[in-house]
Amino acid sequence: MDSAQQPTAASVFDALGADYERAFGGSAAHHASLALLLERLAPGSRVLDVGSGTGRPTARTLTDAGHEVLGVDVSPVMVDIASRQVPGAEFRCADVRELPLEDTGFDAVCVYFSLLQLTRAEQRDVLRLAARVLRPGGHLAVATVPLDVEGVSGMFMGQPVRVTSFAEEAFTAVVAAAGFTVLAQESTLFTPDHPAAVPEPHLFLLARRI
Repeated sequence: MDSAQQPTAASVFDALGADYERAFGGSAAHHASLALLLERLAPGSRVLDVGSGTGRPTARTLTDAGHEVLGVDVSPVMVDIASRQVPGAEFRCADVRELPLEDTGFDAVCVYFSLLQLTRAEQRDVLRLAARVLRPGGHLAVATVPLDVEGVSGMFMGQPVRVTSFAEEAFTAVVAAAGFTVLAQESTLFTPDHPAAVPEPHLFLLARRI
């Protein structure tokens, strides 16, 4: 399948909808990453959630803790689900790179598994954007599947996708190069709760904007 025929991230996640949350929402490492972030947030912090999906667990956890959340996702189906499930947050259907976001306007940015269908150059762009919109000393919580792959076609929960990522050490270096100090990292193997899912490595990083 050539690039012109590859489904977009929006079409993939429109098709998955709530199935994605059922498959991944129980990740203990994801919840632990959020808990680590919450320990570092002042009351009423402003958080940008890039690739916000169904709003759970990320936006729900943050709003329940009293923080202000702006979720951004390219999938209109996901944005609709999130808006209903987490009414205390704001959600926008957009490519985060095209939004007029204020420099240093956020206390934290979350990017959980939303880079994998971007090129390596685009992933670097999103991480630099995260640094730009964070206040100095603000925090980034980011997670990916740490594999050294570029433009590899495959199946994800029954949907055809093209995936690009970095190996663990390389991804950590990319985050640092975007303007962050990495404070903590956790590597784990997670099997999504879905008949078509297979075990996959997950890497969670918590970083602070320099």
